Amino acid sequence: MILAYVDETGDTGNPELAGSSGCYGLGCVLVETERWSESFEAVLGLRRNIRSRYRVGVRKELKANYLIRGSAHLRPLNLSPNDRHVIYRSHFRVLHQMAPLGVRAFGVVIDKEMSAWSSPQDTFDNAWITLLQRLERTSTKRRVELMVVHDEGEDKRVMQAVRKARRHLPAGLHWGTGSVVNPARYFVEDAVSRSSANSYFIQMADLVAYAAWRTHQHPGRGAALVCPHTMWNLLGDAIHTPVTSIKAGPAPGVVLR
Repeated sequence: MILAYVDETGDTGNPELAGSSGCYGLGCVLVETERWSESFEAVLGLRRNIRSRYRVGVRKELKANYLIRGSAHLRPLNLSPNDRHVIYRSHFRVLHQMAPLGVRAFGVVIDKEMSAWSSPQDTFDNAWITLLQRLERTSTKRRVELMVVHDEGEDKRVMQAVRKARRHLPAGLHWGTGSVVNPARYFVEDAVSRSSANSYFIQMADLVAYAAWRTHQHPGRGAALVCPHTMWNLLGDAIHTPVTSIKAGPAPGVVLR
C-alpha cells in the first residue's frame, strides 16, 4: 500500500483581495507501507540532528511558514535566515536520500489568475481533483492500494472528494479534446485526517507544497533567503516525475493549473 500524505499552501480566496495569495497549492509525499518504518527512522534521524544543531525539539512542528518567518516556536531561538534555509534544505535532501525506499513527492499549483478564479470552492476542487487524478494513475498503473492522509481542517470536503473519486474521477485527454472517467479503484477507506503537528510526513508535504508553489511564482527577497525558487531541485530522485510526464509544469513533478 501507498500512503499519500497531503498538505496545502496559500489560500483559496479571491487573489484581488489584499492578503490573499496568488496561488493555492497542495504538496504530496508518497510513502510505501512496506518501508514506512525505515522512512520514519530517516526523518526522525533528521529531526534529531536539527535538535542537536539548532535546538528545535523533535516534537516541534516544522512547516514552511514557520521557517520562512522564523515564527511560532522558532521565534525565541533567533535562527538566522541561513539557519532556516539549511533546515528547509535538509528535509529535501533526506527525501532525496529516501528515494531508494520508494518515497516520492509532487506538487499541484493552482494559479488563481490563470485559472480564472471564481470561488474558493472551485479553487479547492480544482486542486484536489488534479491531485487525486495523479494518485489514481499512480495506484492503477502499479495496481497497489492507496490511502490519503491529510492535514486536519477540511476533513469533510476531502472525504467527499476521495469518496467521489472512487466512483467517478474525470481525467482530461492528453491528446485532443474531451475527457475520460477513471474511477480510483485502488483508493481504500476514507481520507484520514491528522494534525500536522503529530506527523512528520504531513510536515514534509507542507514544505513540498510551498516549494512547488515557488517554482511557478518566485518568492520575494526575504522568503528566497530560506526557500529560493530552486529549492525544488534538491528533491532529486524523490521527484514523482510521472505526474508531469506529458504536460510539463514549471518543474518536473509540479502540476500547474
